[in-house]
Amino acid sequence: MRNVQSMEEIKTPIGYARAWIRLALEKKLLSRHFRELLSNQDLLRGSYKRYAFLRCDDEREQFLYHLLTLNAVDFFCFTNTFHNTVIPYQVIIIPTRKMSASTTTANVWVRIAGTLGETKPIQVPRGSNQMFFQHKNLGILSTLSIGHDDSGMSPNWMVEHVIVRNEVTGHTYKFPCGRWLGRNVDDGSIERLLVGELMPLAANDANIVESCRGPPSRPRSPSVSRRSTVGQLQNMLSDAVNSLVKHFHKAEKERGNLTILLCGDGGLVPSLEQVLGFGFKSSRFFSRNLYLWDYLVRVQAFYITNVKQNKAEGKRPTNPEHYRIIKSFCLLVDRIGKASSTLGKDDRFQLFIVLSVRDHLLSCFLDPLAEAPPTSQMFEEYCFLRDPELREFLQKLLNTLHEFNMVVEGSLTKGIASPSYNCTVMRPPPSPRRKP
Repeated sequence: MRNVQSMEEIKTPIGYARAWIRLALEKKLLSRHFRELLSNQDLLRGSYKRYAFLRCDDEREQFLYHLLTLNAVDFFCFTNTFHNTVIPYQVIIIPTRKMSASTTTANVWVRIAGTLGETKPIQVPRGSNQMFFQHKNLGILSTLSIGHDDSGMSPNWMVEHVIVRNEVTGHTYKFPCGRWLGRNVDDGSIERLLVGELMPLAANDANIVESCRGPPSRPRSPSVSRRSTVGQLQNMLSDAVNSLVKHFHKAEKERGNLTILLCGDGGLVPSLEQVLGFGFKSSRFFSRNLYLWDYLVRVQAFYITNVKQNKAEGKRPTNPEHYRIIKSFCLLVDRIGKASSTLGKDDRFQLFIVLSVRDHLLSCFLDPLAEAPPTSQMFEEYCFLRDPELREFLQKLLNTLHEFNMVVEGSLTKGIASPSYNCTVMRPPPSPRRKP
């Protein structure tokens, strides 16, 4: 009740009553609150006549029962309505339980994004893994970036999860991480972009932390080989694409969160990471791990050298369309490298997937990637890039998404704009209609 009464954007008693109902419904407390109110017989007799619906015991119980059934659904009727309300949020960072990696000497920050807005980087108090802050309603939370400045004697930090709780609605979001933050560990990232998942409503802070304990749901790295078969990877990617197609065929008001479908568990980006990482020779090179981002950089270097040699010899591109695709690929890799100095190699590869899917370029990049010598050097013959049938399957599947305009959150794109050029998708001509 205090949260509703403090809302400055509401001006009338009816407005406060509607806000209270929306908030109670979202917190799954509407039935409980009404049961407590309606148990006051003096209040009922003073407010309602004898024949009123709420003064009949049987009808009142039926009414409360129907309200109780609404708890089976997650409502966001308060969150999606009051956009300008200032909401207090609680952030809990859960590091690994290993003592050597549970603390950091660096200055930690977080940045949270939702359907209604995004915060600026918020500094976490030194020596604390818990903080509170207030911000204009962020909506349904989708992503969280966590990072540090890599300062101090032991900046390397292993984070299991980050939990964010809306202190008004009680909604709690878990952001799995399971990765290191540090220049000299893992893939060298001092910033991680995490995708949130809504947790069941918890009674108190202790329940929040314990409910989120356990191994992260996301795999450690897309560069780590997975024991999945080709059929399993094809089914996983097909399901992710099918979910996106269903999303865009719904009415705009009925659509879910695109960020979850793209980058959430089982989404398009994690599925593509596993598909493109299938058959990757993740061997060590001079005591250094190789990542999929290293592969993209090598392909870029090959094509840049090739273009320079052709220009020096006075050769013109025999296929202008193919040349423009290669140019777009090299430009995208270059932009990611310049715009994401705090990201590690795995996160840069994920950013490459996000941007190329957003701009409908990934299916066009597959043939140039397959033709580049680094592909045969760094991938097995059975991978999706080197096998013509698997590559054709991947291209056809990705081409089904070209008709949709994907508006991706700024937290996922690092401010990298779409290119002015998009590759042309070859489609079969439409079949002639039969005359009636």
